[in-house]
Amino acid sequence: MLALSVCATPALAKPQWAIAIHGGAGVIERTDMSPETEAAYRAAMARAVATGSAVLERGGSSMDAVEAVIREFEDDPLFNAGRGAVFTAEGRNELDAAIMDGATLKAGSVAGVTRTRHPVSLARAVMEKSRHVMMIGAGADAFAASVGLEQVEPSWFFTERRWAQLVKALTDMGLPIPPRPTGAPAPHAFTPIPDDRKFGTVGVVALDTAGNVAAGTSTGGMTAKRWGRVGDAPIIGAGTYASNQSCAVSATGSGEYFIRLTVAREICALVQYKGLTLQAAADEVIQTRLTALGGDGGIVALTPDGQIAWSFNSPGMYRARAAAGEAPVISIYKDEP
Repeated sequence: MLALSVCATPALAKPQWAIAIHGGAGVIERTDMSPETEAAYRAAMARAVATGSAVLERGGSSMDAVEAVIREFEDDPLFNAGRGAVFTAEGRNELDAAIMDGATLKAGSVAGVTRTRHPVSLARAVMEKSRHVMMIGAGADAFAASVGLEQVEPSWFFTERRWAQLVKALTDMGLPIPPRPTGAPAPHAFTPIPDDRKFGTVGVVALDTAGNVAAGTSTGGMTAKRWGRVGDAPIIGAGTYASNQSCAVSATGSGEYFIRLTVAREICALVQYKGLTLQAAADEVIQTRLTALGGDGGIVALTPDGQIAWSFNSPGMYRARAAAGEAPVISIYKDEP
């Protein structure tokens, strides 16, 4: 049976700013987590929420806060985004990201990126410096280079942990194991982290002092994905959505289900057109509709009036929230606030 977890933080008075972040949902349980691993994840989430809070506290935009936090995640090998992304069956790191501005409904997204160090910054560049909303593959990387975004060798994204996960997955599926990527470091021993059954997308929603919301999401997808598979993270309305008329949402989970349910937009629609509280809307989509369809994962969300919510139907989700005048909350397991 799927585990259920919600977080209700109704706004009694609109905060000057607010932020909520996630680092992936899935089978994340105390019995599998060493104290050192748990401490590492909590510290990473604390750093990330502090980064976003600092941007908002000094009057920065919600878009700037979202981008800053996700860039930090994309450089942290603990998470399945950027450096630390999972591998495709062909032994490549193919990265997806999206960002959306709730004030204007402008959005940008990328899929299958292999050379741009920060896919979330590329998604923002697509939004701000092109006529398009979505770019993919080599063309997206070429555009990134043309606007001055840092390019790296594909081996930059390599981690031993994710390579080991790929080898295990391909072995279990009876598929061939590709050659070790060019430029990857020599094989070495490492300490496995017991969250292999996790959807490791990272995401952020933010409310700035001007009253604008934004959302962003970044991921390496799923281990051993094939045939150019793309999940929900870069799909506007599925894994990422933001509107000042309703809310901002970033999702993590079994992407095919989130796409079919247009999870992020559906939550916002329930807030905008049905008048549901943010928590009620999130629970309706995640705990009822997603669960009924057989999908799992979760979301973080917030509204322009300061409501913050998260909801997930998996045993755990790395998550954190903060608001002006409130202490940050860092949580992992389903029985935490």
